[in-house]
Amino acid sequence: MTEQSNEQHRSIFANPILPSDEYIPDPEVHVFGERVYIFGSHDEFNGKMYCDNDYVTWSAPVEDLTDWRYEGVIFKKTDHQSPIKKGKTNMYAPDVAQGPDGAYYLYYSIADSSVISVAKSDHPTGPYNYYGDVKRPNGKVYGEEESDYFEFDPAVLVDGDKVFLYSGSGQKANEKNGHPVVGLFVRELQQDMLTSKGEPVILMPANDDRKKPNFFEAASVRKIGEWYYLVYMATDLSGLHYMMSKYPDRGFEHKGLLYSTSKNLLNDGTSVQDAHLIDNNHGSIEEINGEVYVFNHRHTNRSHFSRQVVGDKVTMNEDGTFEPTEYTSYGLRDKPFNELTAYPATMTCGLMNTKDPSKAPYITQETRQDGEGTYSLIKEMIDGTQLEYKSFDLPEARRLSLRIRGEATGLIRVERFTSNHYEERLDISISSSKWETVEIDLLQVSELFDVTLSYSGEGHFDIQTLAFH
Repeated sequence: MTEQSNEQHRSIFANPILPSDEYIPDPEVHVFGERVYIFGSHDEFNGKMYCDNDYVTWSAPVEDLTDWRYEGVIFKKTDHQSPIKKGKTNMYAPDVAQGPDGAYYLYYSIADSSVISVAKSDHPTGPYNYYGDVKRPNGKVYGEEESDYFEFDPAVLVDGDKVFLYSGSGQKANEKNGHPVVGLFVRELQQDMLTSKGEPVILMPANDDRKKPNFFEAASVRKIGEWYYLVYMATDLSGLHYMMSKYPDRGFEHKGLLYSTSKNLLNDGTSVQDAHLIDNNHGSIEEINGEVYVFNHRHTNRSHFSRQVVGDKVTMNEDGTFEPTEYTSYGLRDKPFNELTAYPATMTCGLMNTKDPSKAPYITQETRQDGEGTYSLIKEMIDGTQLEYKSFDLPEARRLSLRIRGEATGLIRVERFTSNHYEERLDISISSSKWETVEIDLLQVSELFDVTLSYSGEGHFDIQTLAFH
């Protein structure tokens, strides 16, 4: 993450919610004191595997969810000092909780180890020091015995003087790591935040049916009001689902799809047209200033290994259930875009090729020509590609300009959707490896509108920004 890219990002806050060169998936978002903290795994651009980097965190004041601050590295891979020598070197999705003693505890797992490890700090931003591995009352670490359930992706809940640890997998392929896959389970921990009070209790049995929303992985737990919520990735790969219970360790009932980066799935459709990969999800909910927000990650660079955190506001019903929430461009702004300015093209919330889904454009990053920092862009706009943006409140907008480059001759359709449908057509003919500006006049639209950019024609081009004037 560079200071230059950070300043560029702050000029227009959008999804993803962190600078465009930061790759934090599996976000567990928590309020501690007067700040909101993002904990997660840490991918890298052009990564070759999940979670290549050390843990870092970002924070923002609870009253301004657009003002994120980089807090630095909180725990390095080399800080892991467990005597249990299993797994790889990468650290998978963590969670953090404040214990009854006031200290902060970071729960994580080393890839494929089936051991949940814990690090401890006096502050949410660390540094965290290795504390131990989750164990039985007799001192035996869970994961040492072949009969121990396979586990990773820990979630922790401190509920008064009780501590609950959730873990597990519903993906039968994980049995290659030498432990039975049984689903999602919970165990209560003692006050040391490390030692179990008893054996794990299964909450959702493993059933790897890809046509049903069973538990796949990535459990996240919260208590809001009188309800306990479990958010998880479902076996049908549709996005984040959730369950509710009046108890932390039993009685959870599935309530439905909560959040997906595929708008088609929220409308009972399929994801076949969506180029935002959705088959890997891991997220959380958090109550902030009396409102509930959901956090997840999106994929970039045509890869599973360069994921970025996104977030949106959730609507809670009177019975405690949530309305299915769509992924937007404006995210945590909590209001539509209203600046007559340039917007990053990569804040798109719909990225697809309507003619050939296998040839969709993709989000990536490049180094600036002066070598100072990076910028984000969308590559490979070809015939049939489409970008969507939600939402704008720009009654004064009279012109739209696009920064593009490439070798292309064709037509860009600019559609704005309100209670009516407005369409303008921009003919382009470009042959340049450098960024050029093309523009089109717009009819006045006084209502809130969404934007779709669609290309039909020959060749291909990249797009960096769209700007309203």
